[in-house]
Amino acid sequence: MQQKRNIQIIEWEDLDKRKFYSFGVFMTMTIRATVYPATLIRTRLQVQKGKSLYNGTFDAFFKILRAEGVRGLYRGFMVNTFTLISGQAYITTYELVRKYVSSYSTDNTLKSLVAGGSASLVAQSITVPIDVVSQQLMMQGQGAHLTRFKVKPKMAVAAGKHRVTFGQTRDIIAQIFAADGFRGFYRGYVASLLTYIPNSAVWWPFYHFYAGSFVSILIDSRQSDGCVTGVTLVFPASFRFVSNLSIGGCAPTEQLSKLAPSECPHLLLQAVAGPLAAATASTVTNPMDVVRARVQVEGRSSVIQTFKQLLAEEGFLGMTKGLSARIISSTPTAIVIVVGYETLKKLSLRPELVDSRHW
Repeated sequence: MQQKRNIQIIEWEDLDKRKFYSFGVFMTMTIRATVYPATLIRTRLQVQKGKSLYNGTFDAFFKILRAEGVRGLYRGFMVNTFTLISGQAYITTYELVRKYVSSYSTDNTLKSLVAGGSASLVAQSITVPIDVVSQQLMMQGQGAHLTRFKVKPKMAVAAGKHRVTFGQTRDIIAQIFAADGFRGFYRGYVASLLTYIPNSAVWWPFYHFYAGSFVSILIDSRQSDGCVTGVTLVFPASFRFVSNLSIGGCAPTEQLSKLAPSECPHLLLQAVAGPLAAATASTVTNPMDVVRARVQVEGRSSVIQTFKQLLAEEGFLGMTKGLSARIISSTPTAIVIVVGYETLKKLSLRPELVDSRHW
């Protein structure tokens, strides 16, 4: 029973790699298709000046739906599917770096922090060129006047007739290359790194932190259960708390599993902390995400100047643009990622380890 109630982390060496990558492609594609409309809306909200086009997330959703139909919510999606490559690169880097750090430290938070940041660095190097093109396509339609590059009229007509074509994509790529050369496809690369490396690095520690916080709320009523010994936890002042959090030698997620009913699915426990971590990480990194979107879509070259101009023109509230859309997209994404990724790892376990992990 004790073994069943502990949440054990499935490490890289426990996996059947063939199953892992096969299931991983399907999981990544499903997640991206689910949250893409929110990503498109977030991009348009971040790029617009003030509220010149949309008043908010839901206003944008209904306006796009009325003016451009469901297809309008998926502009640039076919190009964006190439980020499947970066998705696989992310999870591979995360697991390999985590394994490498394990040889130097057993601190789960440290392993997650370093692995998350490293994985994002590798993934963004692949993703940025794809994002630059897909974001230009996202802005076509109602947001076309806000972007530097516009599809040719004949391309727009073809798209309106629902012809499956990459003509718009080729047109945008040609325009970017003609205007900025190869470097144009990496416009906003630094801003992307400053956005997504912290986001990824912070997400994992917050995930464990919230799991520990749940324990601190429940612990008083279960002081004598398992390895809980009457110690009352307090809200930490820094991330350092996360790496040191344990009671009687048990990790936070293990504590959470002990405080829950014995038959409570571990996936449910893991899914609770994920959205909270995603919302927190999104809030922390949103200002840089707004700057990134403007640098890439408007063709700006300076991250600092873009930041200063945004602050001067729209004040602090400008830094929150697209935040609700980002949280709306990141919350279900976090649930799907946590449940999907943990399920993926369980399904990819080596045969001899299948019975050793509780769902």
